[in-house]
Amino acid sequence: MSDLAQPSSRATIRAEAARIEAVFQAAGAAVVDTAILQPAEILLDLYGEDIRARAYVTSDPLKGEQMLRPDFTVPVVQMHMESAAEPARYTYSGEVFRRQEDDPRRASEYFQVGYEIMGAATPAEADAEVFALMQGILAPLNVTPATGDIGILMAAIDGLRTTDARKAALRRHVWRPRRFRALIERFSGRSPVPASRAALLAMEDPMADAGPLIGLRSEAEIAARIEALRADAEAAPIAEGEVALLSAVLSVRETCPNALERLRDIAVDMPAISGAVAALAARLEALEARGVDIAALPFETSYGRAQMEYYDGFVFGFSSAAHPDLPPVASGGRYDALTRRLGAGREIPAVGGVIRPGLVARLSAEGAA
Repeated sequence: MSDLAQPSSRATIRAEAARIEAVFQAAGAAVVDTAILQPAEILLDLYGEDIRARAYVTSDPLKGEQMLRPDFTVPVVQMHMESAAEPARYTYSGEVFRRQEDDPRRASEYFQVGYEIMGAATPAEADAEVFALMQGILAPLNVTPATGDIGILMAAIDGLRTTDARKAALRRHVWRPRRFRALIERFSGRSPVPASRAALLAMEDPMADAGPLIGLRSEAEIAARIEALRADAEAAPIAEGEVALLSAVLSVRETCPNALERLRDIAVDMPAISGAVAALAARLEALEARGVDIAALPFETSYGRAQMEYYDGFVFGFSSAAHPDLPPVASGGRYDALTRRLGAGREIPAVGGVIRPGLVARLSAEGAA
């Protein structure tokens, strides 16, 4: 059995967390802390009911539904948007809590140490700073980097010639690849409307013989939903050429320079992604200026879609090359849209990432053995 099967002691993890946090402080970050119990309403608004499957939920008679802190980014962004000046750098460390229903070996309670930059004037420079700083901390370990850009996919969706409602649905399900693909199949006419839905839409008055209302939706809300489904059914399908271009964007998986050239080629026929591709080019220049070997750095447009729900631009991760079964040792990315949702419409540039000091300690111990 590998030594990695046995967790490091809490004292060792805390010491490693303090060491990493000190590096972030030296880079100019102010130390902040957040409450372990977080209001569930905010997290449910951001992630929907899906978050319940991954978080520990409890109820307080005065404060209402609460969640054990599933991450630090949301409360740190809230704190900044309510009071702080820009630009700002923050660091934090502490425990986060995630339910594990599929793999009992994965920790449901573990330490994170994070670094966030908010309000930086040059997003590409801030992206490069966060990535290079974390790469430097993890340099003694045998870890493999990965990068992507959700912003390119979002731009491709916004450029589709289809209804705003369909674009909104695709953006909402970017982080659910199977659901996203099913929507593309339906919106392009490749898959038929389900028979039950077709029968409902064919009714002149679907509510006529519906019986008493059961559930939380009012009759007006149900009627509005039916009208939205009818409008969608009448909308023209997304053109096959656009679907092919979207698939081409999603399939890009190269080293960064090759990925950039491939995306530039796609942008000729899909100009909506040109701005996001230019942002990628600027980021690569900034990374190279900080000593990152971009010629060997992997890039995958779809990277992070299954687990990085609030990121809307650059995303990255570092995983153990010797232990691919372990979760990422570090991960992060850009989340400008999150600041808008938590800042009552005021959006600022924001990027950050977290390191799991427990995994760093375990990989370090294995390397020293």
